Amino acid sequence: MTNAPTAGDKAPEFILATDSDGTISLGSFAGRKLVLYFYPKDDTPGCTTEGKDFSALAADFAAAGTAIVGVSRDSVAAHAKFRAKHGLAISLGADDAGTVTESYGVWVEKSMYGKKYMGIERATFLIDASGTIARAWHKVKVPGHAPDVLVAAQALG
Repeated sequence: MTNAPTAGDKAPEFILATDSDGTISLGSFAGRKLVLYFYPKDDTPGCTTEGKDFSALAADFAAAGTAIVGVSRDSVAAHAKFRAKHGLAISLGADDAGTVTESYGVWVEKSMYGKKYMGIERATFLIDASGTIARAWHKVKVPGHAPDVLVAAQALG
């Protein structure tokens, strides 16, 4: 695991296959703001709620000139099924190889019931129009998170 980028750092470049848009990269969003959020697994309760919350605010993010991409290590096919099942209005990027989760420092050791394992830390990065991290949230708690990110995106102007 590498250290996560923080506010003021250049956002690490990425290229991801998506469930509906082919491939996207950081460069795909040049001149626009981007919310890049990382979540553990498609179709689990917290991840579903987070996807729905960002989707519900997608028009508000768009009005603020901000795109939204959710990233997990699930496959493109799993993302497509997840997005269709819940009517998500955001892009989902498949990080099968784990290079993006590692470059953003969100592939971390976790623990459940005393068992340690590697997994994705729920985290969100707000990237400004020049490709710089404007804000980073780690160990995200889902309730109220999407509206908080929207306020931060709107404040970037």
